Amino acid sequence: MAMTVTVVGIGGSVRSDSQSERALHAVLAGARDAGAKVHAITGSSLVLPFFDPTVTERTDSAHELVEALRAADGVVISSPGYHGTFSGLIKNALDYVEDLRQDDRPYLDGRAVGCVGTAYGWQATVTTLQQLRSVVHALRGWPTPLGAAVNSAETRLGPDGDVPDPKVSSTLHTIGQQVVDFALRQP
Repeated sequence: MAMTVTVVGIGGSVRSDSQSERALHAVLAGARDAGAKVHAITGSSLVLPFFDPTVTERTDSAHELVEALRAADGVVISSPGYHGTFSGLIKNALDYVEDLRQDDRPYLDGRAVGCVGTAYGWQATVTTLQQLRSVVHALRGWPTPLGAAVNSAETRLGPDGDVPDPKVSSTLHTIGQQVVDFALRQP
């Protein structure tokens, strides 16, 4: 019996259809092509109250995020690079993973997580990717072997994850496939 894998994508910025959101959709297309059911949480859906562990009531958007992550077999995170790291929007969303601390699978335990950093220049792009991978480790996730640093000064992604550069396209697609492949190997 074939297992259906669910991959949740978190990314973008408050600006709809940003480069980091487009990169997220490209990775999710790779996961979909590998047979996964995908769910993207982007833009305004990530505008959440600052995470407060003492608050038990969550907004609808925060509840959607936490429940989607709880059910996820794999995760993709795509963030713009701001001042050498990932955005506060993405950081706050990842803080909500704390709501999974008491689960049988706490945090992102045992899940592959594809990481993508996008920025207008190599320095912020690469440091954003490094920081995302570090946070995934702290949340007990498994960063995929391949991550992506997308320099939007050199590669402009099109709508719906269209990637004109074949090397960048292949990288983003492969990350989605790796998330699914890892999930299928889990007991």
